[in-house]
Amino acid sequence: MSETNRDPAQDATPLARDDAFTLYDLRVEVMATDRPMVCNHQAGDSFTLRGENLAFPAGQTFPLYPLAALLPLLPAKQRPTHPNDWMTTDADIACPDPYCGGRFRITRTGTSTFRHADVTLVPLPAAGET
Repeated sequence: MSETNRDPAQDATPLARDDAFTLYDLRVEVMATDRPMVCNHQAGDSFTLRGENLAFPAGQTFPLYPLAALLPLLPAKQRPTHPNDWMTTDADIACPDPYCGGRFRITRTGTSTFRHADVTLVPLPAAGET
């Protein structure tokens, strides 16, 4: 089979190569400050992220605009970072509404291991390729 027509399943077998990677599991919790909350979130509201899946406690809502502001940060927080990187040290994110006193604390709670072949159909390059 040519390189362009090769079967992606061949790259997915554990015997072909180790395609495992680890991400941090995250918890995002609303933190109160000395300023009033303006948006529809309450201190203690939270959600978790494991892999690509967000999970909210039963019956709890979360406002759209703060969620939209947090989403770009979450994949970076899931990955290992250098100890001096601000992504490692800074955990509290301000609500995007300038009048809201809410803060969101992103905490790494554990790790989960995934396989490349389980999350994409794009095959890994052969050994020695980049």
